[in-house]
Amino acid sequence: MRILIADDHQLVRDAIAGFLRQEPDFMVDLAADFAEALALARQADDLDVILLDWTMPGMNGLEGLAAMRAARPGTPVAILSGTAPRSVADAVLAAGAAGFLPKTMSTRTLIAAVRFMVAGEVYAPMEMLTEREAPTATLAGAQLTERETEVLRYLCEGLANKEIARRIDLQEVTVKLHVKTLYRKIGARNRTHAAMLAKQAGLF
Repeated sequence: MRILIADDHQLVRDAIAGFLRQEPDFMVDLAADFAEALALARQADDLDVILLDWTMPGMNGLEGLAAMRAARPGTPVAILSGTAPRSVADAVLAAGAAGFLPKTMSTRTLIAAVRFMVAGEVYAPMEMLTEREAPTATLAGAQLTERETEVLRYLCEGLANKEIARRIDLQEVTVKLHVKTLYRKIGARNRTHAAMLAKQAGLF
């Protein structure tokens, strides 16, 4: 698996590359700015995923994302950022980015996110899914957001993630992350256990 990382901060660039190179099947190419990244992307035959720093020289925000996606149709392009707000994350995902990766994420999460995106999924940090959502229900001592409550209701109806995604107009990967968060919050082992806990509590 070949990964291109573009970041103008050498320490950050080398650190991320070092983390990823711990995986025996990962090969990593590096670029110091957007122009270099674009040139490498156009020359490469076998790139599997591209990670672009949001604020590096030449990136120009969404313009850079669009240019890289046009240069590498079918190759997942994700955004790396240490400071970008939630609004930027929402914008890049809406514009077709394969993921939004905070530079503060753990090594294990970074590696998992890369594999996730190469598999064709879209990655967003779990905290993005619950930020700004007020709790609307309590289960097993945990406060659930409106979206989590909605997903739980459909779990109780026996719907699969793909079916839930269609019902509430979300990507399937986002539903998967909501389900994972639910399990952690309420101590559920699986979908059946989560539905059982909800029904025992009289939520639905």
